[in-house]
Amino acid sequence: MTQHLLDSPSWEEPAWEDPEPGPRRWPWVLLAVLVVAGALYAGAAWWFGDRVPGGTTVAGVDVGGQSAPEARRTLAAVFEDGTGERLTLTSSVGTARLDPTKAGLSVDVPATVDGLVGFTLDPGSLWHHVAGGGEEPAVVTVEKAAFTRAVTAARKRLDAEPTEGSLSVAGGKVAYTEPVDGSTTDVDATRRAVQRWWPEQSTVEVVAQRIAPTTSAEELERVRDDFAKVAVSAPVRVKAHGTTFEIAPRTFAPAIVLEPADDGTLTPRAAEKRLRRVVHAAARRAGAEVRPKAAVVRFVDGDHTRPKVTPSVDGVRLEDDAIDSAVWQAISSQKRTAVVATRKDRPEFTTAVAKRTLPREKVSSFTTYYPAGQTRVHNIKRAAAVLDGTYIKPGEQFSMNGILGERTPEKGYIQAGVINNGRLTENYGGGISQVSTTIFNASFFAGVRLDAWQAHSFYISRYPEGREATISWPDLHNKWTNTLDGGILVNVTATDTSITVTYWGRKKYDVEATKSKRYDVIEPRTIVDDSPECLPQNPTPGFKVDIGRILRRGGKVVERQSFTTSYQPEDDVTCTAMAS
Repeated sequence: MTQHLLDSPSWEEPAWEDPEPGPRRWPWVLLAVLVVAGALYAGAAWWFGDRVPGGTTVAGVDVGGQSAPEARRTLAAVFEDGTGERLTLTSSVGTARLDPTKAGLSVDVPATVDGLVGFTLDPGSLWHHVAGGGEEPAVVTVEKAAFTRAVTAARKRLDAEPTEGSLSVAGGKVAYTEPVDGSTTDVDATRRAVQRWWPEQSTVEVVAQRIAPTTSAEELERVRDDFAKVAVSAPVRVKAHGTTFEIAPRTFAPAIVLEPADDGTLTPRAAEKRLRRVVHAAARRAGAEVRPKAAVVRFVDGDHTRPKVTPSVDGVRLEDDAIDSAVWQAISSQKRTAVVATRKDRPEFTTAVAKRTLPREKVSSFTTYYPAGQTRVHNIKRAAAVLDGTYIKPGEQFSMNGILGERTPEKGYIQAGVINNGRLTENYGGGISQVSTTIFNASFFAGVRLDAWQAHSFYISRYPEGREATISWPDLHNKWTNTLDGGILVNVTATDTSITVTYWGRKKYDVEATKSKRYDVIEPRTIVDDSPECLPQNPTPGFKVDIGRILRRGGKVVERQSFTTSYQPEDDVTCTAMAS
C-alpha cells in the first residue's frame, strides 16, 4: 500500500525554477474603490444638497433644479402675495368657496423648501436629483380658530339634515319617496385634509359624517311590499246583515296610517274613527245598515194636553269592534272579505222616553206689547205662526234662525224697521226681534240653558231693561238648550197688540230675576241727515246694566247666573229731506 502511494503519478516534485507566491493585494484595491465611490457619493450628496431635484413642482409651481434661495423666491412670489391661493370645499350636499387667508391658511415657504433641499445620504433623495423629482406637497400652516369659524359659516352649504322618506296609499295608489342621508362636516378632520392637499388641489372634499334618516329605505320598502301593495290591490268585500258590499281602495285609503315610530320602525295601523265612518257610510248606502228613527211628538191643535206620539223604530248598525278587526284584517291581507257582526240600534228618543217626558204643566210664559197697525206686526204674526207648536226634546237645542230660516218675501215677510249700525232702516222680517225678545224671556224664566243671544244696539223701552234679544239672518242667533227633565212645547200667539210665548213641560226651577242700576251712561248725539233714506230717531242714552238669574229647586238656590248688557246711545236724528 505504501508503495502504491509512492508510485502515484499525482505526486510531483515542485519545479525549483517557479517563483515563490507573494502577499494578496485585491482587498486593498476593493477598499480603494469603495473609498473613492463613497467620496464621490458624499460629494454628490453635498453638491445636490443645496438644490431642488430637477422636475420638482410644488402646487404646480416649477422649482426643479433651483437652489434653496431661488426656490424660496419662486414660491414666495406665488404664495406669500396670495396670487395662488384659492380653496373650494365640496361635500355630497354642495360647495363653498373660502378665502384661505380668512380661513387661517398659509404656505410656509421656508419649511417647504427645507423639505426639498439639504445634505442627505439617502439614496432615494440622490436618485431624485439624478432621475428628476415630481409633485411635492407644500408645508401648510393652519390657524385652527380662524379655520373653524370659516368652515362653520360655510356649513349651511356643506351640511344637510337627512330627508325622511315617505310611504302613502292616498287615492288608493302606492307612493314611495326614498329617504336621503344627511351629512355633517367634521371640522378637525377637514382641516387635516386641507392641510394635506391644499394648495396642490384647489378643491378639497370635506370629511363628513353620514346622518341616516330615522326610518331606513329598507324599512319603508319592506312595508311597501308586504303591506301597502297588498292593501290597495283590490276592493274589500264586507258581509253584514245578509248584504255584501264593496269598499274601493281609494275610499278606505284615508283610514290607513303609515307613520313611523320614534325608533324608525313602521307599523301600519288603522285610524279607527275614520275607518268606522267609511264602513258605516258604505253599509248605509248598501242597505246593510239602517238608521234608527226617533219617536215624534205632536200635539193636536198645539194643546199640551193632547199629545200624539209616533213610535220610534230601531235600526241596524255594524259593530265597531268588528269593523276594527275584520275589515282591517281584510285590508291587510290577500283575503279581501270581512264578515262584520251587527247589532240593534235604538234611538235615544225612544217611544218610552217620549211618553215619559211629555209636558204636564206650564213652565213659563212671557208677553210683550206693541202698538196696533204697524207694518212690523205682520212679520211678528208670520214668525209666531211658524214657531208655534215647536217641540224641543230633553237635551235638544232650540234655534230660532234654524226654525225660521232666512226671512224673504217668498215666505210671507215684508219690509219693516230694523236697526243697522246704530241707525233705523228697513229690511224683510223687520219686527221679529220682538218675537226673539219674548222667547228669550220665556227661556230665561223656564230655567233652560241660554246658549246664544244679543241685545239690541240701543235700549228700546217696550222691552225689559237688559233682558232682551235681537235677531238677524244668518249671524245673530237666539239659541237655548232644554236642560229640564221633560220635553218643552213652545206655544207662540200674536195679536194686533201683543205676543205671548208659553213653555209647557216639567217645571224644574223657580227663577228669580235681578237687575242693577244703570251705569257708564253715555248721552246721545244730535244728527241732521238730508239723505232720502233717513229715518228719524228719538234720543236715548247709552248705558250698561247687570242682569242676574237665581235658580231655586225645592226652595234651595242651586245656581246663580249673571251677565252684563251694554247699550249704545240712540242718537237724536232729524231728517231734513223728509221735512222738505
